[in-house]
Order: sequence, then structure tokens, then C-alpha cells
Amino acid sequence: MLGLHRMPTYQRKGRDQGMSTTPRASGIGLEKRSIDYIPESERHGRPNTLFTLWFASNVQITAVATGALAVVLGLNLGWAIATIVVGNLVGGLFMAYHSIQGPRMGVPQMIQSRAQFGMFGAILPVVVVLVMYIGFFVSSGILGGQAIASLLHISTPVGIVISDALVLLITWVGYDLFHNYDRVVSVLSFLIFAVLLVKLITILPAHAPKSSVTLGTILLMISIFAAWQITWAPYVSDYSRYLPQSTKSARTFWFTYLGSAVGACFSMIVGALGAVVAESQVSSNAPAYFAGLFPQVRWLFLIVIVLGVFAANLENLYGAFLTAFTSLSPSGKLLAGAKGRILATTVVAIVGTLIALVASSNFLTNLSNFVLFLLYFLIPWTAINLTDYYLIHHGNYDIKEIFDTDGEYGRVKWGALGIYALTIVVELPFMNSSFFEGPIAKALGGGDIAWIVGFLLAGAIYYFYATKWGRVADEAAPNSGTAQA
Repeated sequence: MLGLHRMPTYQRKGRDQGMSTTPRASGIGLEKRSIDYIPESERHGRPNTLFTLWFASNVQITAVATGALAVVLGLNLGWAIATIVVGNLVGGLFMAYHSIQGPRMGVPQMIQSRAQFGMFGAILPVVVVLVMYIGFFVSSGILGGQAIASLLHISTPVGIVISDALVLLITWVGYDLFHNYDRVVSVLSFLIFAVLLVKLITILPAHAPKSSVTLGTILLMISIFAAWQITWAPYVSDYSRYLPQSTKSARTFWFTYLGSAVGACFSMIVGALGAVVAESQVSSNAPAYFAGLFPQVRWLFLIVIVLGVFAANLENLYGAFLTAFTSLSPSGKLLAGAKGRILATTVVAIVGTLIALVASSNFLTNLSNFVLFLLYFLIPWTAINLTDYYLIHHGNYDIKEIFDTDGEYGRVKWGALGIYALTIVVELPFMNSSFFEGPIAKALGGGDIAWIVGFLLAGAIYYFYATKWGRVADEAAPNSGTAQA
């Protein structure tokens, strides 16, 4: 499946919407591109950088806090680790398959939704993803602010402002700086969290408190950890779209998958161990607790924790910019390039910071509720997108048409939107969230399998719809080639 799809088509009807040829600075210079197509002449980089980017994004304190949820919500350490591993290894498959789309199509992830939902129909999943980006920017900003506050002996609100301001400055530079930054942070984060892992193992209580492990809690936690990975899906090809089109799909997949899934398992297990040792301290201020395990070099741990938060949060801010412009700029020309990125990320950073300043209480509970809530809306999108890419079009899209309001992909594809909405309705009985628990989830003791039902249902119905009634473009265009595996 990794190498059987064809190259996308870039020229068919002579239109040039969204296809600017403005050169982009190389190295870590200011990124000049926006949501427009990246021509082959500007492609660069190697897929191994995807490992360090996604490892750095997952080996950070937000993932640690998420891992602690397994213990906070009632699992013992053994079952906590099992659900962490299963959830991340399964959920990571979805996001890694999205990563392959970057080199093949050369456009941001959510732009691709126009091929399934239409130019304006794609706004619905885009809005959901935009809310997700802002939500994660807020949650990461809170943890980063706590770490900076502990480091500089200032208040948490001031720490949040400093954290978000520094993230904003990195985001202004753009794509290449992200990859270079994460290469360094991935190494530092691995070393720090490896030391924490060893330390926590040595201070585990001889007799951990008894936990009432139930099937419902196990299923719920697998869903939460799968959700962690699946919520990366709208990000991934944003950071592989500059790779050469000839990049082997298998290399793109495995570097992304291992960096994200293994990295998340590693940091979340640290979080679960921390919750067993000191649940209340981890829940209230995870950065201060973990850094405090090494008082003599506490400052060093806090610095690396802050750098790790930046690794994830700059992607939240960058992704919010790309996603917002997917709705605001059909042709990709509105405020294109660095000016548009600087303006959009500044606005999002201000909004996210204001929310973070009033949303820091009950953080772990709110994080759990937020991640599960997003999962219900992201699953039908990822199922439709992957089914269309791999099984319907086989990676063969006319990129120019994606940027054309009156192009072949249409303005609104009501069939795809209907399947999206229907899937969310069908998920309802299987949901378990703070605002609603479906009857099937209740019968499972609180177990949440809505994401499994949603993915299978949306993928199956969309495939039937696209092959029987939709316009299927599964034949290679005159100038398309075969993707290398």
C-alpha cells in the first residue's frame, strides 16, 4: 500500500491558481511559501528529519501529562502502559499514512480536503481542525508557562505570555527552522526523559495503591491515546510537503510513524510512572514536579521541558495559520508568503494566550475531554481523506484544480459532507465524554470505541459512494508517473 499510488497531476488545463513560483529562501531563512503548491525546483530535505521532528513533538511535557491520565482515571501501572502502547501504535498508523501525501502533492494537509469535500465544503472539517490547533496551543502554552514560571520564579500567567511569545517568533521564520530546531530538541528531550524514566523506576512505591481496572477504563484510555496520534493527522503532510516528489513512500511512512508513535509511548510511560509516584503533584504542575526530582540541576530540566513545549506548540500555531488560510484564500494568493504567516500566527497567538490565561485550572481533566471531543470529528475526516487518496484516486490529483473555485473538484460535495455528518451521528451511542455518554459506551462500563466504528463506517460508505456515484479519477493523467516505494 505504501508504494502503489501514482504521482499527482500538476498541469492539465493551464490554470495557475495557487501555483506561485516565488522562490523560497533555503537553509533556515524566512519561509516564503504559504498554502500554495511547492514546485519540484524548491523541494529539499531528507525523510529522516521527519523522525526527529515527530519525536521532538511527542517527547514533551504535554504528552507526559496525557500519559498520567491513565493512572489518574483508574488504571494500575501495567494496564496504563499497555493502553499507552496499543493506543499510540494503532493511532500512529493513521497519521503516518497522511504523511506520505506531503511529498506526493506538495500542499498542506487540509488543502487536500478540497478534493473530497469541495472548495467550500472543506470548510467544515477545516473549522474543526482550527479549533483543535487553538486548543492544543492553549494546553501547551499552559504547561510551557508553568515551566518558565518555575524556572524564572515568576507567576504562571507571565510564564504563559513569555512561552507563547517565543513560540510565535520561531513560527514567523517557518518550515526549515522547525526541522533544524527539532533535530536538536529531540536529542535533548530524549536524554532528559530517559533520566526521568530511570529515576521514577527507582522511587516507585513497593505497594502501589489498588486500582479498580475495568474493561471500560481500558477502552477509554486506548481511545485517548489513539486520539493523541490521530489528532496529529491534520499536521503531518505540512512538514513533509517540501520533500522531493521522488521520496520513497516507505521511508516517509516509517520515519514519521516511529518518531511519533515511539516518542509518544516513551514520554507517556514517564507520565504514568510519575502519576503512580505523585499523582496530585503531576496533575497540578507536571513541569515543576519532574524538574524537582533533580533539585541540583532543576533549571536544566525546566529549560529542556520548555524547549520541548515549543517543538509541539510551534506546529499548533503554524498549522492554525495554514488551516485558516485554507478557508480564507481559495486561490492561495491572499496574503501569501511570510506576511500572511506573520499576521495570522500573531492573531492566533494572541487569542490562544488570552484563553490560556483563564483556562489553567483542572487541566488534566479538561485535556482528556478536549482530546476525546476532537476525535469524534476527526475520525470521519481522516477515513474519507485516506480512502479517497489510497483507494479511489491512488494519489492522482490535479493540484491546479484544488486551487480553482470552479475546478473539477467542485464547490461543495454534499455526498462527502453527508457521510461526514452521518458518521458523527452513528458515533453517538459509542461516545463517552464529559458532556455525553452513549448507551453502548455505558454498557461497556464507560468504554469508548466510537473512533473504531466511525473510521470503518466512514471509509466503507465513502468508498461505495465514490465508486458508484462520485466522479472517480483513478486513471493516470497523461503526464503522471509511478510513485517510488
